[in-house]
Amino acid sequence: MAKRQEKKAAANNVRSVDLVEVERILAFMEKHGLEEFEVEGPGTRIKLRKAFSGTAAPARVFHPVESHAPAVHATPQQSPAPSQAKPAEARPAADLHLIKSPIVGTFYSAPSPGAAPFVARGGRVDSGQVLCIIEAMKLMNEIESDVAGEVVEVFVENGSPVEYGQPLFGIRAQGKK
Repeated sequence: MAKRQEKKAAANNVRSVDLVEVERILAFMEKHGLEEFEVEGPGTRIKLRKAFSGTAAPARVFHPVESHAPAVHATPQQSPAPSQAKPAEARPAADLHLIKSPIVGTFYSAPSPGAAPFVARGGRVDSGQVLCIIEAMKLMNEIESDVAGEVVEVFVENGSPVEYGQPLFGIRAQGKK
């Protein structure tokens, strides 16, 4: 008898999920290039995750201990040195391997405010090395290099919004001159 009541209660919980809302969230995820989305409300928790297609740049999602988003009372973030960033409208050189944003969000060059950037112009990177963080809906996504080489260009300034597919870094892959 108790099992039958549990099944009935579980069925009622499934019915309480608004499928129109789920479809709206899926459309939002597609529009903004999100790989994962989670929302929790009174008595309902929805977690959606896309299957990995293997075509997007590698990204790892983790929940931050401290947010990079500036608080209302926070002091303004320092602008990166000119040698570390270029305006987003800069044209990439043809011989550079571009690391593009896999999602829409806010670009952060360092793991926390005031910390040294992950990489700098002129620095060497290895394949799999973290280059930056892109915050999307309070989730911090580590963007990794898919090639080893020299960072020739940083196209985005710290704290700037980025779009899906926007070039973030230009890397001269090892072996190319």
